[in-house]
Amino acid sequence: MADDDISIGDRVTVSEERYALEGIVFDFPNRNKAIVAVVDRDRGPVLRTVPRDALAPRDKDADTDAALRLLIRRSAVGQRGGGATGGGGGVGGRAGHTRGTAHRATGR
Repeated sequence: MADDDISIGDRVTVSEERYALEGIVFDFPNRNKAIVAVVDRDRGPVLRTVPRDALAPRDKDADTDAALRLLIRRSAVGQRGGGATGGGGGVGGRAGHTRGTAHRATGR
């Protein structure tokens, strides 16, 4: 399988220099990075940004896949757009503050 065959929701193995973790792909913010749900030893299920070339597909279910799917389900709401820091359209952020401040004349 090539890197292009990996899509959102696929089971993957994240392998970098220090570790190899089993995870599930959450998102691809750009063509070089992937956001993957993995289980951290200290913090439990977390979303981690990794290089896309560190991903390898896996066929078998892991013991932690159920917890990772719950994390993805919780995190999917408001993933893009809306909110004070979200991207997306003009809707979202702080209501009532849709325009920038006007120029203030300092004296005439």
